[in-house]
Amino acid sequence: MSLSQQHAQLLRQATLASLCVAGILIVAKGIAWWLSGSVSLLAGLTDSLLDGAASFLNLLAVRYALQPADEDHRYGHGKAEALAAMAQALFIAGSAVLIAVQAFERLHDPQPLEGGPLGMAVMLLALALTVALLMFQQRVIRLTGSTAIRADSLHYRSDLLLNGSILLALALAQFGVPHVDALFGLGIAVYILWSAVSIAREAVAVLMDEELPADVGTRMLELASAVPGVLGVHELRTRVSGSRWFVQVHVELPADMPLRTAHDLGQQAAAAIQNHYPRAEVLVHIDPVAPRLEHLL
Repeated sequence: MSLSQQHAQLLRQATLASLCVAGILIVAKGIAWWLSGSVSLLAGLTDSLLDGAASFLNLLAVRYALQPADEDHRYGHGKAEALAAMAQALFIAGSAVLIAVQAFERLHDPQPLEGGPLGMAVMLLALALTVALLMFQQRVIRLTGSTAIRADSLHYRSDLLLNGSILLALALAQFGVPHVDALFGLGIAVYILWSAVSIAREAVAVLMDEELPADVGTRMLELASAVPGVLGVHELRTRVSGSRWFVQVHVELPADMPLRTAHDLGQQAAAAIQNHYPRAEVLVHIDPVAPRLEHLL
């Protein structure tokens, strides 16, 4: 199996795992909220409902992004992942607003919580499933660099805090501190909104063809320059589309070098970058220059 096929398989598995976890938590939190009336549990249920919708959208977007390049999309369909991340940011921001509204209502009209032990058991289940999902997602992100999975992972990290806060709120409510339920709901809403902004910023960076980090670009120039026979490199340009990096670089070679030799050296420079960064697709432009004195000595 090729590297791209392995990445595609991992991306599909990650989106399915996310959707399955969201489905399990929707059912569990729905039952616990119905029995307890906790606004924190309602916050968790609302978030899981939106997680389910976002994860389903993510699954569709990733499947579309994995389609190979065609005549209308020469660079592939990878930016569908960034569009999915933007949609996730909107879902998450919406959930933050709903949670905040419910929390304000409960602050003005506090109600006793019931079903605390069941709610705490559900939140322990949610924490366990979320941790397991995050560990798998981090592995997929490390191997593929997927924007959509990174966005999914970011909002599940906020879920980890959300579920932990709900568990603490339910535990404190058992000791006669009911207002903390609504206060935690407000805090959770603020954190979720911040997560939505972070996801949106990363998606916009991809959609606007933001360069790869400076240290990555510097390393690419070093790798190409290290190829024997290359006189210099310049005008490195990079952008991201899905799990692929598109790289363009100008390579300086002696003006009197035979075309075949120049082509081979250009391919070696591209290979040097690709071997170090397997996600990179490198396009080399050859610039003929007069050899500098130090190269002739």
